[in-house]
Amino acid sequence: MIMVLDEFFKNNKKIALAFSGGTDSTFLLWAAVQSGADVKAYFVKSCFQPKFEYNDVRHITTKFGVDLKVIETDLLKDESIRMNPAERCYICKKKIFSLILDEAKKDGDRKVIDGTNASDSYDDRPGMAALEELNIASPLRDCGLTKSEIRKLSKSAGLSTYDKPPYACLATRVPTGMEITEELLSKVETSESMLFAMGYTDFRVRICDEHTAKLQFLPKEIVSAFKEREDIVQALSESFDNVLLDLRPRETN
Repeated sequence: MIMVLDEFFKNNKKIALAFSGGTDSTFLLWAAVQSGADVKAYFVKSCFQPKFEYNDVRHITTKFGVDLKVIETDLLKDESIRMNPAERCYICKKKIFSLILDEAKKDGDRKVIDGTNASDSYDDRPGMAALEELNIASPLRDCGLTKSEIRKLSKSAGLSTYDKPPYACLATRVPTGMEITEELLSKVETSESMLFAMGYTDFRVRICDEHTAKLQFLPKEIVSAFKEREDIVQALSESFDNVLLDLRPRETN
């Protein structure tokens, strides 16, 4: 698989990578650097991304010696995104990658790629249709590399992100049809930061309404969360009046 991926970079020397700092895009960035490609990372900064993600992106690109272009945008100015319809992910993804395409063209007409892998399905990722429409390349997917394979290869390469939990944008915490506001996103980010500080690693704080949040954990952390429920409620009390615990384990790849 690595040889196939290496061939992609030999055929596409000038690369613009949509970079999130996650397991997939970090491995892809590493592979591009190893192949000798002229790669530049692009990060679209908005209220949909938590601060730690931006910090991770800056840290990793600096470590790899890769130029980073930060594109700042206010996604909530777009009513079709702010009102959070069923197709919000598609609309948002198209807007974000259109911004990257514009910048990549200014920077020498670079080939835009992303970290979609072979484990990602269209049912789970509605924004993937936008990638196809915009002709965004997904080398990991095209090479047939699954999430588990990418984690193994990342570990072998010594990448610290090999076991990093997947993290979707903050807007995914707001139920379809509910207007997305900066206040709601801030409540989610603050609450999730507190849970990280308490030692939890892979979870979601879902909005039920402006006063109520539902917490979803993996099986290994549900028992701990139940035992520490009083501490969790106290920690999240500044953001939410009501904190619910979903006893059904959340799904993850």
